[in-house]
Parts: sequence; C-alpha cells; structure tokens
Amino acid sequence: MKPLEKVYWIRFGFGFLAALVSLGVGLATNTISRTQFLNTTLLNSASLAIIVYVLSYYFVKYRFALSVQKPQKLVTAGIGIYFLAWLVFWALFYTILAGG
Repeated sequence: MKPLEKVYWIRFGFGFLAALVSLGVGLATNTISRTQFLNTTLLNSASLAIIVYVLSYYFVKYRFALSVQKPQKLVTAGIGIYFLAWLVFWALFYTILAGG
C-alpha cells in the first residue's frame, strides 16, 4: 500500500477510537440518557473527536513524514473518512447504549 492509503486507514481506525472515547466520556459523566438527548453531549463528543484528530496528525506525521512527497498532505489525508467513521460509530454506539 502507498503511504497515503495507509494514512487513510489509520484515520479510519482513529475515527472508531474517537467514537469509543467520546462514549466513554459520556458514560463517565452520565450524560447519555434514555429519555432526552442533550446537545452538550454531541458538542463534547465532537470536541473530543477534533482532539483525537489532532493527535492522529502527530502520529501520522511522525510515522509517514519522510515517506510522502508533500508532507502537507498528511494534514488532510483521510479527514473525510475520519469524521464519517466517528459520526457513524458514535451514533451507532450511542443508540445502543441509550436505547438498550
């Protein structure tokens, strides 16, 4: 696989991880409720997703900076799949936890 393809799949994994971290914080703060959806839950989760994305950038930069022609591509490579994976897995796990 090419380095940017690896970055794409790494970001997918980080998106899944960000969803788990967001839900873990939601469970720890007791903001996941069966009766009502709090907007602050979504905002806190999105904030954590952004923080995890920034951390994933430093991981990817450390790992692939010398492997790619344009190191600037590491900032945006996989950003779409990251946030899509985070949103899908977050919504799925939230629904399971709040509805179950």
